[in-house]
Amino acid sequence: MNSEQEDPDQRRPQKAVGVEIRAASPSDAEGIALIANLPGFRAGTLRLPFQNIEETRRWLEKPSPTSISLVAVVAGQVVGNAGLRRHSGRQIHIGNLGMGVHDNFVGRGIGSALLAALIDTADNWLAIKRLELTVYVDNEPAIRLYEKFGFETEGRLKAFAFRNGEYVDAFTMARIRM
Repeated sequence: MNSEQEDPDQRRPQKAVGVEIRAASPSDAEGIALIANLPGFRAGTLRLPFQNIEETRRWLEKPSPTSISLVAVVAGQVVGNAGLRRHSGRQIHIGNLGMGVHDNFVGRGIGSALLAALIDTADNWLAIKRLELTVYVDNEPAIRLYEKFGFETEGRLKAFAFRNGEYVDAFTMARIRM
């Protein structure tokens, strides 16, 4: 069987060397706020500029019982964060993902490590069947990463968000575990 015929889950990239993936805690607030204020990180999210450390700390101190928040740490520095929010009721089988990586650590496997941890949690601990996310159409590295992990584009959301003075489109992507 060649790599094009393999199950996408079997083609996952290897974990980044030297990165620790762990649950986010209130003590990570400063590191998360720092990376959230970086232009490249912010450009890929719905966050506004000037992320406040105390606001971030409050969010980390009162986590939702249906959410998981992770950080990626390299040499004691927070270099990425990611989250999984489970839906409820008749959509309890669905989880929504969001993630980002420090501008200076893009392309080093941090996103792959975070995404692999979220997918493992969804598949092996929460029995989530469908993972969803949105990604700006111009974020080609993120789109390639999601595709490597089996996500497929399901649609285009026109004028999805106002970013840097203009409206931008986003793709809605999903991975359905069979």
